[in-house]
Amino acid sequence: MSQIEELHEQAMDIAEDAFSARRKGNAREALRLFDDALVLEAQAANQYPATESSEPTRSILYRSAAALAFHANNFEQAEQLVSNGLAGYPPQEIKNELSTP
Repeated sequence: MSQIEELHEQAMDIAEDAFSARRKGNAREALRLFDDALVLEAQAANQYPATESSEPTRSILYRSAAALAFHANNFEQAEQLVSNGLAGYPPQEIKNELSTP
């Protein structure tokens, strides 16, 4: 497994814990976990250059990182991550998802 895949897997495991904490009513813990997952997912996304050969993986990782930022109530970073995802060559479907308010 590549380093990028490991970062992504760790981020998704932590995000799952964050959603669980939120369901249990532990909002503070959920926000902390979402932020931890965000750091890892953004690291994974940032390792891909903005080239056509990096798609669709690159834009999918940015979409995921932006969603984690949103769940962490980090809206400014979510906007930046969306911009980063759109700066490459995302497939139209991902581009539409990133562009939808």
